[in-house]
Amino acid sequence: MTIEGNERSDGPGCACGDLSDEQRRILRDHGTERAGTSPLNDEKRSGRYCCAGCGHELFRSEKKYDSGSGWPSFFDVEDNGVGVSEDTRFGMYRVEVHCACCRGHLGHLFPDGPLPTGKRYCMNGLALQFIADDEASTEKGS
Repeated sequence: MTIEGNERSDGPGCACGDLSDEQRRILRDHGTERAGTSPLNDEKRSGRYCCAGCGHELFRSEKKYDSGSGWPSFFDVEDNGVGVSEDTRFGMYRVEVHCACCRGHLGHLFPDGPLPTGKRYCMNGLALQFIADDEASTEKGS
């Protein structure tokens, strides 16, 4: 099965391991988690946010902020981290945000974020994997 032309990657070959049923519903079936349920809302450590489906780097913690929306929000993305597409489901127009690598659904983009971009990347926490900078150093043997 494909997502907008890319191979699905939700099995053992996935960079972040197998997806839970809820992660699969969000990433592959364009679902949404309930507001306020993601532990990543309260994540304050320095690090990177990667796609839970393939491990591709999407955001840095320095660009995360508390939007009050109940979902992890960012005002900017990493270069080549995400792609966007038009979402007209449910009778409204929104801009969908997906992983630039595996095309997994991450959330939506809104024009009400803080400066300098004015953008709010409103993400499903289950679509993300947080890797703290101190954990990344340990992985590299530092």
